[in-house]
Amino acid sequence: MRVAMIGTGYVGLVSGACFADFGHVVTCIDKDPSKIERLERGEIPIFEPGLDDLVARNVREGRLFFTLEGAQAIKDADAVFIAVGTPTRRGDGHADLSYVYAAAEEIAGLIDGFTVVVTKSTVPVGTGDEVEAIIRKTNPNAQFAVVSNPEFLREGAAIEDFKRPDRVVVGTDDERAQAVMRDLYRPLSLNETPIVFTGRRTSELIKYAANAFLAMKITFINEMADLCEKVGADVQSVAKGIGLDKRIGAKFLNAGPGYGGSCFPKDTIALVKTAQQYGAPTRLIETTVEVNTARKKAMAEKVAEAMGTRELTGKTIGVLGVTFKPNTDDMRDAPSLDILPALQAMGAKVQAFDPEGAKEAAHMLAGVEFKSGAYDAAEGADALVILTEWDQFRALDLDRLKSLLKTPVVVDLRNVYKPAEMERHGFTYASIGRG
Repeated sequence: MRVAMIGTGYVGLVSGACFADFGHVVTCIDKDPSKIERLERGEIPIFEPGLDDLVARNVREGRLFFTLEGAQAIKDADAVFIAVGTPTRRGDGHADLSYVYAAAEEIAGLIDGFTVVVTKSTVPVGTGDEVEAIIRKTNPNAQFAVVSNPEFLREGAAIEDFKRPDRVVVGTDDERAQAVMRDLYRPLSLNETPIVFTGRRTSELIKYAANAFLAMKITFINEMADLCEKVGADVQSVAKGIGLDKRIGAKFLNAGPGYGGSCFPKDTIALVKTAQQYGAPTRLIETTVEVNTARKKAMAEKVAEAMGTRELTGKTIGVLGVTFKPNTDDMRDAPSLDILPALQAMGAKVQAFDPEGAKEAAHMLAGVEFKSGAYDAAEGADALVILTEWDQFRALDLDRLKSLLKTPVVVDLRNVYKPAEMERHGFTYASIGRG
């Protein structure tokens, strides 16, 4: 089948490359000349394990193309995917749908014959109706169906998630559109992947509901971690004890400094705003947003407490990891964006290392000195903070680390190390929820 993918951001590029790897002919379209030039040179503008090889292979085999001018690709396509950004709108917290609606207008004047228009972007309930209205108004004679097909890709594991998903959700009542979507995802039938067909509005809500539930789960275990510290319990054992219950499950029960990234912060706020708009407030999600925001801000105080002082003037703090999670260079709403400036406001000098995120972070974290390695970040520091659990931080040479630090204080916000081991090596060690 022929696919046009509008947007070459995280979702569009991964989805386009994976569809091409399924055997479809995919053209990825973007308005950014520099991004298209880089992609045509074989440079991947984001860090995602395995994506560079996947893109290169499918370009080489003639199934994946990149272009600024997508008119012909849209005209020839069996399915046109809208995979543009939907950032939080300034001022009111709603999702900014301007890029989605602009794409719909562009598509309307170009489709030729029956075409399935798929919203892959994360959009509030009712967006598909508006996209359909825009296309119908712009081109009353167009033959098309608008379908919701939300993505459930974890950064750092996106290719695996696309090719071996828990489920595929498709929102449409149009039988012709259902047939096209079945053909697009037919390669997944070998894995017996469930394809859930629903109404379009239901599909749109499934995406938000899924992310909001996971955000609540993270926030719940973080609150349990705070309680564990007060009563002398171990949050990791609590998480294991409840996670073995199949009704709960073990995933997303890792206590830490709060959730971040491109999805959870944006989607929880958008769901809250949508619910308020329809007069059905989501109190649990509202509280989740509030608690998570407060948690990220409180982590700087935790670092100061471990150092035995609230006055950090003249102190140097080393930081390992600044991206919101490992195996990505994504800095969107990363906890580091709250924690590091708070440490600086308390008077500290901050030096940090991140395997992939330093270039992006340097634009967002003024005054932070970025180092070339983990041990460089620790050298001369009065305390070391483990903020992102990259694999290369899991087996540090503790004796070397101690020799480099000015004072042997380690604040482990991801519970990478065992308290007994750190104490045995002579560290003052603080972690999350292990009272």
